[in-house]
Amino acid sequence: YPGNIFLTNGASSAIDLVLTTLISTHRDAVMIPIPQYPIYSAILARLGSHQVGYFLDEEKNWSVSESELETRLSESFLNDELNVKALVIINPGNPTGQVLSRNDLVTICKFCSKYGIVLLADEVYQKNIYSPDKEFISAKKVALETPGCENLQLISFHSTSKGFIGECGRRGGYMELHHIDPYVQSQMYKLASSGLCSNVPGQIMTSVMVKPPKKGEQSYDQFIQEENDILSGLSRRSSRLVDGLNEIDGIECNPAEGAMYAFPRLVNLPSKAIQIAKDRDVSLDSLYTMSLLEETGIVCVPASGFGQKEGRFGFRTTFLLPDGQMEKVVNEVARHHKLFCEKYA
Repeated sequence: YPGNIFLTNGASSAIDLVLTTLISTHRDAVMIPIPQYPIYSAILARLGSHQVGYFLDEEKNWSVSESELETRLSESFLNDELNVKALVIINPGNPTGQVLSRNDLVTICKFCSKYGIVLLADEVYQKNIYSPDKEFISAKKVALETPGCENLQLISFHSTSKGFIGECGRRGGYMELHHIDPYVQSQMYKLASSGLCSNVPGQIMTSVMVKPPKKGEQSYDQFIQEENDILSGLSRRSSRLVDGLNEIDGIECNPAEGAMYAFPRLVNLPSKAIQIAKDRDVSLDSLYTMSLLEETGIVCVPASGFGQKEGRFGFRTTFLLPDGQMEKVVNEVARHHKLFCEKYA
């Protein structure tokens, strides 16, 4: 039904609109994956609400478990008396780069359906899949095909600003509402209408994204060639980056199955570095990434900015550089890591 689709200024404005609609009291909460893209925690903080983090399992390539979801939901109610209204998934993952399996999605959909929780599916990297044994499966597809999820409340987000298009300055995207209560949907419509409409260039970009050239049309061959070149290049560089990071003693990194990020962890860092970070009141990975920037000029984001388990340290990086520069970056990260460990030995 076309009325279930809202054109937006990228996925970010859609997420803001939805959370603003859903949150009504200071006891309301949203379950978000940890690690997470920080827009969710930032908006919830602005709204005076709460985040309930559920941890992705790094040892199983950032998968989701039913027991983790159940534990976090139970704790949020028993310990903090929170009312969980929604749960967020980011698939493919940012910052973690994993692609959720059908089993993961079934677990999440059933969990949300069981407790009447609205599922918010952030699917802006759905075209960016690099592992040959993985595929993107939408949350809506799983919900429609899974017994017990017939009444699942779902809102899906997509964007022209990410994915293989990657036009971050062109704010275009949409959200689709599925089984959302008509009254709630009407309030979302009112809130969206207060912004009049999404920008016209963004609407054009969104139209091009969802209706690409068809076989036989004049621009089809060029479009397919450019799409394949972009995605194959990202796939090639993701493998080189992850393999290169794993060759460095003291850095471990799961495969980047999708999106455009690697999220390595730093292991066995010197205890002196840990103490200095504590003395400076910064996270250890902030100390590390600032040192990396000053020594090499390479900019990475400390993993603490996305949330992580206690005692884990790492950073997020991308593989957007041209092929010719990726080898140099990996070598520079390796050189810095050795210098950092020697400095704080």
